[in-house]
Amino acid sequence: MGTSPSYSDGLRPNASQQAYRWNREKYSRRQRFIDVWTFVLRLLYARWLYQKTWSYRRGMTDAAKANRRRRLAIWIRETMLDLGPTFIKLGQLFSTRSDLFAAEFVEELSKLQDRVPAFSFEQVSQILETELGKPLAQIYPSFDPVPLAAASLGQVHKAQLPTGEEVVVKIQRPGLSQLFTIDLEILKGIAHYFQNHKEWGRGRDWLGIYDECCKILWEEIDYLAEGRNADLFRRNFRDYDWIRVPRIYWRYASPRTLTLEYLPGIKISHYEALDAAGLDRKELAASSARAYLMQILDAGFFHADPHPGNIAVSPEGQLIFYDFGMMGSIQTITREKMMGLFFGVAQKDAEQVITSLVDLGALTPTGDTGAIRRSIQYMLDNFMDKPFEEQSLNAISDDLYEIAYDQPFRFPATFTFVMRAFSTLEGVGKGLDPNFNFMEVAQPFAMRLMTNGNPSNDITNLIGDLGRQATQVSNSALGLPRRLDETLDRLDRGDLRVRVRSTETDRLLRRLAGVNMSSNFTMLTCAFILSATLLVVNGLAWFALIPGVAAVASGGAFLRTMMKLDKFDRLP
Repeated sequence: MGTSPSYSDGLRPNASQQAYRWNREKYSRRQRFIDVWTFVLRLLYARWLYQKTWSYRRGMTDAAKANRRRRLAIWIRETMLDLGPTFIKLGQLFSTRSDLFAAEFVEELSKLQDRVPAFSFEQVSQILETELGKPLAQIYPSFDPVPLAAASLGQVHKAQLPTGEEVVVKIQRPGLSQLFTIDLEILKGIAHYFQNHKEWGRGRDWLGIYDECCKILWEEIDYLAEGRNADLFRRNFRDYDWIRVPRIYWRYASPRTLTLEYLPGIKISHYEALDAAGLDRKELAASSARAYLMQILDAGFFHADPHPGNIAVSPEGQLIFYDFGMMGSIQTITREKMMGLFFGVAQKDAEQVITSLVDLGALTPTGDTGAIRRSIQYMLDNFMDKPFEEQSLNAISDDLYEIAYDQPFRFPATFTFVMRAFSTLEGVGKGLDPNFNFMEVAQPFAMRLMTNGNPSNDITNLIGDLGRQATQVSNSALGLPRRLDETLDRLDRGDLRVRVRSTETDRLLRRLAGVNMSSNFTMLTCAFILSATLLVVNGLAWFALIPGVAAVASGGAFLRTMMKLDKFDRLP
């Protein structure tokens, strides 16, 4: 855990993070309401303090503000861990939403781990017997009471079936469904509050984000759905012997427990063990990236959480995938729209990129897209100058999210899951091989995407370029009358706005506003002085202190306003 924020941040350190008040079978709705809203209100108070100069001991500098944001992000991560499974998973989901949150918060939330104390073997036995309808000894003749791993949603035990196969058994944490129900009901009220807020609700679909998170959370605790995901994932790679996926034993499965084939392996980030096993780390880095690109571009069904804990390597060098609770799917039409986005990026065409983002639902259409177009064009002109194989996917996604933040972007969950997974795999690849470059591995897939699977040669490329340019020209020509008609309709309705800015006019308006404010402060100062004088004359000297202090304050404000006016006069 990081260092707790200082009290001047408006935050105080939590109690021991190992207490885990949520680690129980039954929950109080009232207590959860108090805990969650206390977190939200403290967060809002900290955000309010962030803009107050007096809350910074050594002045409100950029460095001090950055340090405040970092400490606040650490506090959020620690508090979400203390609040339990719903907020741990929520924080992990928000770590993919760089279009919503500043970089410090996204980076800190991405560190959110749900390694928590295990629940008792008695609870494990009770859940298994209730779910599967038999005594534990009849279901699993051998069952290790010590879990292999424990997380916020459940834990995993090694066992043996009556037929002799070694398996792992996932058991859901007691009371999890009740906790989700209570927490999500509270979060719905918070989402409504944010949506109706005059500042935070503008350009953000908080209710849509809430619905999206609900869907993902409920799917992740349905172990039957996870089993179906694992079966589909295994079928997609059945012809590739270098990828292994554990088989599901459906006879021993239920919504709260799942039995899978035991496939031990070396964690892909355990580099010393990989070297000791004599495995080629460079080939493993390329294979992990290639496997994910196949999931996205060929199958359209991908692992949405490919962190190092969910990928292992067999002694023979095969990749083993675990944990299929969070998966993503891309429909054929969506992949075609993504192809349009890819063409726009490749041709540095900001207009086509904007159109594709609107089609994908990642960008909210607005009347004035000039600022967005300039931002996208700037990004295209910068990162596309490098050769394809020299580009860093992590840098590209950072640039994209930097542009998206505080703009009318709303990246769908699928898009952000893909970008996060690509960035994670690039980090895994660089850990395995310092010279690894994800874009270099992706180049053959990109070329196939560009040529739509057809053989590539110079004549084909030339014809393709001419065809795309002809299509673009024809689309522009055919769309011109419609665009003119839409513009005239907006003009007729009064929706068309023309903004003209004059420096001299702006300066004059600011000066007039300053003069008006100085007049108001003068009148207030005189009124307070007169009130204080009358009170002193009538023998009420102590009461005269109140208007006296007010007179000093308004007089100071008057002097500050006059200094600003003088500054305006001296500007060239």
